[in-house]
Amino acid sequence: MKRAFITGITGQDGSYLAEFLLSKGYEVHGLVRRASTFNTQRIDHIYIDAHEPDARIFFHYGDLSDSEMISHVLYNIKPDEIYHLGAQSHVRISFDTPEYTGNITGLATTRILEAARRSNPSVKFYQASSSEMFGHTPPPQNEDSCFWPRSPYACAKVYSYWMTRNYRDGYNMFACNGILFNHESPRRGETFVTRKITRGIAAILAGKEKYLYLGNLEAKRDWGYSPEYVECMWRILQQDTPDDYVIGTGQTNSVQEYVDAAFSYAGLDVNEHVKIDPKYFRPTEVEALQADPSRSEKKLSWKAKIRFKELMKIMVDADMRAAGLEPVGEGDEIIRKEFPYRWWGKD
Repeated sequence: MKRAFITGITGQDGSYLAEFLLSKGYEVHGLVRRASTFNTQRIDHIYIDAHEPDARIFFHYGDLSDSEMISHVLYNIKPDEIYHLGAQSHVRISFDTPEYTGNITGLATTRILEAARRSNPSVKFYQASSSEMFGHTPPPQNEDSCFWPRSPYACAKVYSYWMTRNYRDGYNMFACNGILFNHESPRRGETFVTRKITRGIAAILAGKEKYLYLGNLEAKRDWGYSPEYVECMWRILQQDTPDDYVIGTGQTNSVQEYVDAAFSYAGLDVNEHVKIDPKYFRPTEVEALQADPSRSEKKLSWKAKIRFKELMKIMVDADMRAAGLEPVGEGDEIIRKEFPYRWWGKD
């Protein structure tokens, strides 16, 4: 039985990845940051008490700033694969907490790589790199495009990218970067713009809010569906040789287009409910990100199925249901059609 270690297991990608690996027969270990309140709602449905004889998922409490803890956990688990997804991952917040973001999003990668090198250099390592690293570089962006980071978050991710490359080149480790473009789902954090929009729509329909306040509507992104992308992470570590891959749909749409499509789908008038608030603008904006996923499509035999409009419908339906409303239903039909086996579990 293969054993995997996931940082950020309680996040969007970490929870879907845990489900996927369990479906593949893995024993899954996840790093959970201890807090005064539980933050495991995304994985509660797959949690089995570690004392049960059939348990294959285990949580380890710790923090990405603690080198000793990371070394201790990796030494005791001895995983076959490490998926490093944990980070301070909100771009706008990184401007308010640049030092913390550099520590948790950047230096933590070095802590894990070094601990892995010392305890088990044959382990396969996946680094969750980000399209934000390309920043101001004109689209489309691929594995050979220049990095031009435009936020403390992006700078920290560039650091992590190059540390991963250096450990691969310097110590012959199987260390890979997955440069993922925006990927969303009903489990997306509530402060990220796509989820903020769909939650706002549900709140307006439920009569709890009248307006939705947003920032830059002109920003363009390549939006995909998280459950598809975590399978790609796994495929990267199943290759014969380590490499870096751009993962995306190859299509781009603006925030304005997402807002218009989502409000129209829900039967609401954008002009009546959407307002712009300057506090949501970044000090430095990234205007357009668009993946060129040619390498991943060829080498990993992977291609995104869910695109912009399908993603929007899935998320609007989920947030309407969460608000106690009857969903439109087209999003549910898309999931049943494209993913009949539902390996990623509940939303």
